[in-house]
Formats: sequence, structure tokens, C-alpha cells
Amino acid sequence: MVERHAEHIVTLTLNRPDAHNALSPELAGELEHCVEALHGDNELRAVVLTGAGESFCAGGDIKSMREAVAGDRSLRAQRSERFAGLLAAMRALPVPVLARVNGPAHGGGAGLVSVADIAIASETATFGFTEPRIGIAPATISPYVLERIGAAAARRLFLTAQRFPAEEGLRLGLFDRVVPRSALDAAVTQELDAILRCSPSALAACKRLIAEVPRLEQAAAIVHTARVLADLWETDDAREGIAAFYEKRRPRWSRTS
Repeated sequence: MVERHAEHIVTLTLNRPDAHNALSPELAGELEHCVEALHGDNELRAVVLTGAGESFCAGGDIKSMREAVAGDRSLRAQRSERFAGLLAAMRALPVPVLARVNGPAHGGGAGLVSVADIAIASETATFGFTEPRIGIAPATISPYVLERIGAAAARRLFLTAQRFPAEEGLRLGLFDRVVPRSALDAAVTQELDAILRCSPSALAACKRLIAEVPRLEQAAAIVHTARVLADLWETDDAREGIAAFYEKRRPRWSRTS
């Protein structure tokens, strides 16, 4: 379910509450379609991902997994590759992606949290990488989970498949904030207000830097980052930001990139 708000913010809601928003192929396909459409939205400022009902996302849909086990390898590979592509496309959005974790986030659901730039969880949320309990591994989500919590923390989480409370997720770095359920929307709004005060083109550049700089050697990183900053100084947003600072007003930003 897609909901557009003022200030060009979009909320994507996983809408299978009776199934704890488990990722059936249909639901994953709908999410993939929505994310693809958002890549072409030049007015977009932020994306909020959440779940309908009491859960964020229970992970993969068991019924569809059963069908995949009974099917052929090519179908299983296709589904895995599509989900991997969805995660990559969500990570590559040029705007901040905020996970509003309203309840349990297990397996692929915890993977969706890991893809987000900012993750705020309700105290009622639990998480766990439960795939080994049904004989598989958290493979497609592992690059994003390892990036968020590190290999040392992932060892215990992956190798026990235990469920943990939200506070443990906060300690390990899966979540950025944990708040009472009644305060979840206010916490999300606070983050969005901070995002909207920033230049869209600067935030897009920040996301590119986060993705690119760790892959560069030091010398290349120095050249690359200097060029990025020089390019940003030439943008309308830089001129507007400086003018707004001196005039003591809120900037009127142009576009996302």
C-alpha cells in the first residue's frame, strides 16, 4: 500500500496483516514495483517502510516456500534473485529510507530493516534471523545485515536463529532508536522533520558517498570526495542554503538530485 504525504514523503505499507506481512511473491512483487516507480520520482524527499497491523514483517511466506521446495531450481533461483534485486533497489534510492518497525521483524523482515538508512522500532518489536530453523540461511539479506551489525554480532544471531527483543537490536545496531509503541509515529516524524531541513541534492550525495567511499583506496577516496564537494558547491541548493543561513530563514530547496 502506497500513501503520499505532504512534503513529498511516501509511506510503503506491507499489507498482509493476517499473515504478519510475510513476504509472498505477490507482496514482494508489489513492493518491487513501488520501489521502481519511486526511482523516477524527482520530487521525492523520503520513504517510510512499515507494516500493517501488529507486525512489521515475518519474513518469507511459508506457503510460497513450500511451493518453491517442490518446484525446480530455476524458479527458486529466480525468486532469490528478484528479492536480492529488490533489496538493492531499495538501498539505491537517492532519498533517506526510514523503517518504522511497528512489531516483529524476522528473517527477510529484519533484512528490510537492514536496508533502511534509519530504523526506529517499537518496544514491542522483536527480531531474529530465523531461516536456519527451516533449513535455509539468511543469504540474500546477509550483505546488508553484516554491514549494519558486523560479523561478530551476526555469528550468534545467524547460528542460533533466536528471536531477540528490540533493545538487543538497538545495542547491536540493527535499530537506531527504540521507543514506546505510542511514541513511534512521533519519533518517525522527528526524523522526517530533520531530513526535510536538509538539501535533497546533498542527501543524495551523502547516500552515494556512503556507498562508494568504503570501496575506494585512500588516494582515490581523496580525489573522489574533493570532486563531489566541488560539484556540490556549484549547485542551486548550495547557493540557497548559504543565502538562507545569512537571511535566517528556512531554505527553499530545489530537487532531489
